[in-house]
Amino acid sequence: MELSEVRGTIFDIQHYSIHDGPGIRVNVFLKGCPLRCLWCQNPESQSPKPQLMYYEHKCVGCGRCIEACPFSCISRNGEKVKTLNCRACGKCVGVCPVGARELSGYSITAGEAIREVLKDKLFMGDDGGLTVTGGEPLIQPAFTRALLTLAKEGGIGAAMESSGFASWEVAKSVYELVDYALFDVKHMIPEEHKKCTGVSNEQILENLRRINDELSCAIHVRTPLVPGYNDSEENMHRMGRFLSEKVGRCHRVSLLPYHAMGESKKEQLCADTIPFRVTPPTAEHMEELRNILRAYGLNAD
Repeated sequence: MELSEVRGTIFDIQHYSIHDGPGIRVNVFLKGCPLRCLWCQNPESQSPKPQLMYYEHKCVGCGRCIEACPFSCISRNGEKVKTLNCRACGKCVGVCPVGARELSGYSITAGEAIREVLKDKLFMGDDGGLTVTGGEPLIQPAFTRALLTLAKEGGIGAAMESSGFASWEVAKSVYELVDYALFDVKHMIPEEHKKCTGVSNEQILENLRRINDELSCAIHVRTPLVPGYNDSEENMHRMGRFLSEKVGRCHRVSLLPYHAMGESKKEQLCADTIPFRVTPPTAEHMEELRNILRAYGLNAD
């Protein structure tokens, strides 16, 4: 099969991104993730299948969606509607006159995705390019490899944001095509990592070490800083020691303060989700933790 014909499932293509790799980039968001981070900012990315998003504030209660649903999943809820056991067939989306319903997730070929990305090539300069993100790109390795390869053939940079959770065989087959690796490290303590994400971090950290030792991509580690979960000084010291001793090619570490934007998306998903609320970290606390990493010789921001 031609690389351009390899199909994947994505939920968004974001143009003019300046925070997910060097230069100006286009982000392709793949659907599906094996982690279940309590603070997930893109809960619509977790399931590999399309999902209905319902924007209640837009709904005018006209009832057209009720009539369109072939599975009787939609019913009245006062002046609005409610949806239970949605099968994401999409029939209700097209009849909504106010855009209160949409499907998150659709199938696309790598060629179609790259053609959309390359529309911005003129603005990317020498540093910009494609960033494959998600969700988790490593659970769609064939599609991710196709995207990265086609990006390089198109003369733009190939970056990927990933948690690194996959077998080394799968991870290596993808990372060897990556120019710039945005590698997410959620927590350094295996037991705590499992509590927060549902999986241990042992394979993740081993993959990060092997990417450093065996491959040539630039490494940029990023950590979402979530108060009460991974913002302890002990965790930062563990990260500092590991990165300074095992990941010498890590040129940058970014601590990203938690924000609650993902919570509104949970409300829009017609699926069972667990609310998560914490107070974002203060600027002073963020700087204290960055200083711990800097003491290990790391470029922390």
